[in-house]
Amino acid sequence: MSISQLQSLLMADLVADLSPAVRLQRMVTAVRAHFGCGAVALLRLEQERLRPMAVDGLMSDALGRHFVVKDHPRLAAILARPGVTCFHHDSNLPDPYDGLIEGHAGEPLPVHDCMGVPLNVEGERWGVVTLDSLEIGSFDEPSQHGLAALTSAMEAIVRVTRMEAEIRALRSSSWSAPVSAKAAAIDESDIIGQSEAIVHLLHEIEVVADSDLPALLLGETGVGKELFARRLHQMSRRAAKPLVHVNCAALPESLAESELFGHVKGAFSGAVADRPGRFDAAEGGTLFLDEVGELPLSIQAKLLRTLQNGEIQRLGADRAKRVNVRVIAATNRQLRDLVREGAFRADLYHRLSVYPIPIPPLRERGNDVLLLAGRFLELNRSRLGLRGVRLSHEAEAAMRAYRWPGNVRELEHAISRAALKAVSRGASHKDIVTLDADMLGLEAESAHAATIAAGNAQAQPGQGAIPATAPPRAMAEVVEDSQRAAIQHALQQHDGNWAAAARALEMDASNLHKLARRLGLKPQARAGRRPSVG
Repeated sequence: MSISQLQSLLMADLVADLSPAVRLQRMVTAVRAHFGCGAVALLRLEQERLRPMAVDGLMSDALGRHFVVKDHPRLAAILARPGVTCFHHDSNLPDPYDGLIEGHAGEPLPVHDCMGVPLNVEGERWGVVTLDSLEIGSFDEPSQHGLAALTSAMEAIVRVTRMEAEIRALRSSSWSAPVSAKAAAIDESDIIGQSEAIVHLLHEIEVVADSDLPALLLGETGVGKELFARRLHQMSRRAAKPLVHVNCAALPESLAESELFGHVKGAFSGAVADRPGRFDAAEGGTLFLDEVGELPLSIQAKLLRTLQNGEIQRLGADRAKRVNVRVIAATNRQLRDLVREGAFRADLYHRLSVYPIPIPPLRERGNDVLLLAGRFLELNRSRLGLRGVRLSHEAEAAMRAYRWPGNVRELEHAISRAALKAVSRGASHKDIVTLDADMLGLEAESAHAATIAAGNAQAQPGQGAIPATAPPRAMAEVVEDSQRAAIQHALQQHDGNWAAAARALEMDASNLHKLARRLGLKPQARAGRRPSVG
């Protein structure tokens, strides 16, 4: 196929009814086939990072990696120069795709050629296209001219794809701010995933973002509720105003009212001046109430009034004050169960759950686990100063098979722990480090969970162990039994020391006491007294 024929093929895709992802993927696939090279990547510039948008010939986790420009001199050179930049086999600059080429995973690339070209949209750098070949001399002068001739067609595809995204944003928005400004405010770099579950979730967020109604994010611990709350805010008409995060589980009951609504001078001992609360800080913007199910009932009543009337009353104040704040709440608990137990107000639950948005656990996101792993691998490569960090095929298989009860947060910790293990075992900073399945410790994590369950069954017969013939149980009961078992195990390991158990469980001590009381492991604290955290 000649360059002119390839140009015609690419331009035909501009008028075809294709999704942006498919159009970009078809472009890099066609470019790779024409040049007969090992890999082609299209990367978008986002501040100081390049994010892969479509790849062909690279490992599956490449789409999850973000390449910091200053850490990759070849990519920096392509971005900085007009036209085609070529690196021949004798270049001493490190290749960003070392160990990422299909068929050579985890290995340094043999001597090879590389070239790339920057792409511009509306006079600004949009990103780059890179080509890698394992054969010396592949990118001769005619090849470089061919890539230069294709640049305008590739820029047209990128431009049309961006315009389509802006049109979709315009159709879903009822406000008059410029679409380009709104699109620029949305940082998609931390949203990694291509599974049907994530695509559906992003659509749901896009639908509800422009509304001022409260939104309720539902999901297990570690799924990234804060990340999606930020996305909601960035896509809303309030994007230019503050997003204020409040961890309700970390608010001591005695200070919760003051923290949320503020107080006036003299409201209580130590209140030496007026102090605004989190609602004041979020004026005009969004207040994100994380773990909203942990709010005390007395605070729930005040929050309900704010949602109903748009007013707050500072602690000790005589008059209410109007506020303009949108509330996004999140919880990993079943609020309906809390309502039945009398621990959460039914009227507040209905106010918050006008538009519930469930966030899928990692085990339901298919190959997204590898994309996310790629992101954390690149972060650890940069953090530890390594040439490269890769997963073995066995490690990839183990990650796909694992259930990830701690979700994305557990995945991040597993990758970081494995990378540190590799360094502690003597991995050289000049090598490409391959993480094997045993370094991830996933089998050990599963065994540890089984040990906790077995220990709990011995400590409290009839709880913690689920016989194969047992009837199905409510998920909330299973979760609470697991939490109860984990706390008991940590206390046994630390001779009943609550502070040490909290550190082992990676929890705030006050939150551990609160959870233990809810699970019946400690007596309820008396009104007006704060629990000991020792």
